[in-house]
Amino acid sequence: MEARERLVFLDTETTGLDPRLGHRIIEVAAVEALGRELTGNQLHHYLDPEREIDAGATAVHGFSWDDLRGKPKFVSIAEELLKFMSGARVVIHNASFDISFIDQELARLRQPSVSKREIVVTDSLLLAREKFPGKRNSLDALCDRLGVDNSHRNLHGALLDARLLAEVFFALTRGQGSLEIDIPDPVRTNAATTTDPDQPRRVIPICEVPVFALADASHTGYMERLAKQSGITRGWTS
Repeated sequence: MEARERLVFLDTETTGLDPRLGHRIIEVAAVEALGRELTGNQLHHYLDPEREIDAGATAVHGFSWDDLRGKPKFVSIAEELLKFMSGARVVIHNASFDISFIDQELARLRQPSVSKREIVVTDSLLLAREKFPGKRNSLDALCDRLGVDNSHRNLHGALLDARLLAEVFFALTRGQGSLEIDIPDPVRTNAATTTDPDQPRRVIPICEVPVFALADASHTGYMERLAKQSGITRGWTS
């Protein structure tokens, strides 16, 4: 029997938007799946960020520093988190955001970043943008589009969002024989999707479909009748 891929769906909540400005993780959660089935194994911690939380961030997740004083600090859960992620494909929505915070926390502990570990990260936001170009692809928007019930999501919460992400990801990849997904590198954009006019574009050849003689004759007759009725002769009558 073919082994099922181990997936981990992860989300964080933070004190602000930029770890380079000293913002910290206040909540981290991850849920495990084998193949397309959640196993029930999960990791979830609220963390003391050791600093104030921006008002904008509090409006998103509802937490102030006072709510989190005395909770564990990241250093005490780092090993558990890394062990949970290790060897798995870790699916994160807007992965660069969460990974930048985890990497900053690891740097404080003088530990290697996520990219230097046996962890494969898949960004579900990039996958959604490939599938639904030009549309809103936030987690809420994808829940609405894919029929995932998020009516209980009044505020962002890492555990709830990790579970919703699992449902969204399974819906996005439904019908695929494998969960091995080709996600474009956000740094090296594919020439076929680039908006830079100086970059070469991949030319996709037009597929020629053979037309049976009877269908061709029928189409030609129809176009001739249309030309007579309209008084306009078009160049694509056959």
